[in-house]
Order: sequence, then C-alpha cells, then structure tokens
Amino acid sequence: MADPAADPLAAQAEAVILVGGQGSRLRPLTLTTPKPMLPCAGVPFLTHQLLRLAETGIEHVVLATSYRAEVFAEHYGDGGELGLAIDYVTETEPLGTGGGIRNVADRLTGGPDTPVVILNGDVLSGHDLTAQLRMHREVDAAVTLHLVGVEDPRAFGCVPTEADGRVTAFLEKTPEPVTDQINAGCYIFRRDVLETIPTGRPVSVERETFPGLLAAGSRVQGYREDAYWLDVGTPAAFVRGSADLVRGVLRSPAVAAPGPALIAPDALVAEDAQVGDGSVIGPGCVISAGAVISGSVLFENVWVAAGAEVRSSVLGAGARVGERSALTDAVLGDQSLVGNDNELAAGARLWASAVLPDATIRFSPGA
Repeated sequence: MADPAADPLAAQAEAVILVGGQGSRLRPLTLTTPKPMLPCAGVPFLTHQLLRLAETGIEHVVLATSYRAEVFAEHYGDGGELGLAIDYVTETEPLGTGGGIRNVADRLTGGPDTPVVILNGDVLSGHDLTAQLRMHREVDAAVTLHLVGVEDPRAFGCVPTEADGRVTAFLEKTPEPVTDQINAGCYIFRRDVLETIPTGRPVSVERETFPGLLAAGSRVQGYREDAYWLDVGTPAAFVRGSADLVRGVLRSPAVAAPGPALIAPDALVAEDAQVGDGSVIGPGCVISAGAVISGSVLFENVWVAAGAEVRSSVLGAGARVGERSALTDAVLGDQSLVGNDNELAAGARLWASAVLPDATIRFSPGA
C-alpha cells in the first residue's frame, strides 16, 4: 500500500461502505449477525476494510446500514479506536447501490470536488487504492472504477475501456463477452456527481448511474489492477478469504503476524490436535485430542471433540462437534450440535440450535 503522506489526496477523500445487505447466502450465520460483522481472521470482516481506509489516509467514513443496523454503532462507536470518524445512516427501504450511496450524501463533509470512495461491504481487495485515487484526480473523472480481469466474465457485467482506461460501455451478462474486465465494486465518485443520483427511490449504478454519465459525455474511468479480489458472500468464499488473511496471502493491518493459523489466547487446543491451512480458532474454543481443523473458521466457544475433523467449514458461536464426526464445506449455526460419528459435506448447513444426534450418516444436498 502506498504511503498516504506521499499523496495528500487520500487525506482529502471520504469513504462510504455499503453494509446494508441481509447476507442470505451466508445463512444461518447471518440470522443474528450482519454479514460484515461476522468474525473473519480474528475480527469482524468490516474491520479489515476500515483499517485499510485508515492506512490509506482517509479519515471520515459513512456506513450505509440497514439490516441489524444497531450492531455496527454498538461495535465501532465514533470510530476513534480505529483512527477514523464514523457516521451511520440507516436505509429504511431497499434503494439499490446507487440509491444507497445517494442516501448518505448529506453526511459527507467535503466540497464538490472531494473524492468519495465507495466500497461494497463484502469484498476483499488488495488493489492500490491510493493509485486509483491518483488516477481519478489526474484524468478529472466523474467516477473511477476498479476493474479486474476474470477468466470467465459471462457471469458478470463487462466493462470495456479505451487504451487510456476511459470506459466506453457497461454490458450486461452476455454469451460472448467483449472484454474480461468486470466491475470490482470499488468506486470513486466526485462529490458533486454523487449528488446527481435521484433520491427516494431504488437506483442501480450499473444500469442507470454509470450508463447515464456515459450518455451525458462525462468521464467514467476504469482503473484496472489484477490484484487479489474476492466476494466473500458465500460460505466457501468467506472461509477462503479468512484463511488468505491469516496466512498473509492478502495483507491486512488487522492481522499482526500472518501464519498457518490464528488461535485465540484463551482457546484450549490439545497437543496432538492439528490446526492449520489458515484456520481461525476463536475465543473460548476447545479442540480435543486428535482433532483436525483445516482451513476453517470457528467462532467463539466452539467445542470440537476427540478425533473429529473440520475442513473448509464455518462453525458459529457455541457450536459443538461430536467425536469422530467429519465436516467438509459445512456451516453450523450458533449453538448447534453435531453428535458423534456424523458426516456433513458438500455445502451442508445446520441451523442455529439444531441437533444432529449420534449416528453414522452421510448428509449432503441431493443425498
């Protein structure tokens, strides 16, 4: 990450993080906790984004909340502990990405030319935000988007650009993409442009705001950098993102010492238990003799009995795994119980407080 002192523009910029989604793809974990507040590499996922903004030199952040909005303010307060000033705006009805951005505009404090960084609250990115800000200023863009190349862009909307990065179109999902570039979910708006978004109704930036700017002849700029990028909206991606942060594949100011695993100081891990591949063992957890924890995230107070194996899985607070049970690509809700000698795999999910009794069964979708 570039040194903020080398580019005063970063200190002038403000930021908005969109954290209002219900996180339906991560249920049952998000039934009680907003997706951005789920523990990821030892802290709420949102903390990684906030510290990255602070490291870049940005000082003021507005959180655009909706689902369980009170959780954010209860945890972060005024943002002072992170070196930030944080404001909160609650969206009372769905407004889409553009409408959500416009809904927080009156909490921004800069002038009409102030750069406003917009982040989606479920994306991990290692791209150079300072360089994106610099390009935004140098070309005097209305909006500058971070673009990444993907192997198969057909599942995304494509964003073709000219040689100098100027965006020429926003294309919906097509069977024959004209470019591998997609919108990576980090935008920099000039403040006066942000305020042209209509108020009081849902607005899509991809379908309305950005195409409208192009039609009006405004400069919409693409900043392409094929750095680490991951949407953590699914259990598999959430586990991968957490493991990558723990191992240092993606650096975060919130992870002081990357390594094979992150184990809370008060967790109890048997000497012959195996914990690795970027796993996180949360506060109050107990990992018994012979257990294997690989590439998984265990929230607080999880108990894994002797001989059990947990791979590429997420275990909610207070979950219990019985002796010799095996979990692969599974999700356990808070306070759920998997009895002895069970096997959960291939995306199996156990709801909060649910109980799977002792048995030797194989449970996977379609089985």
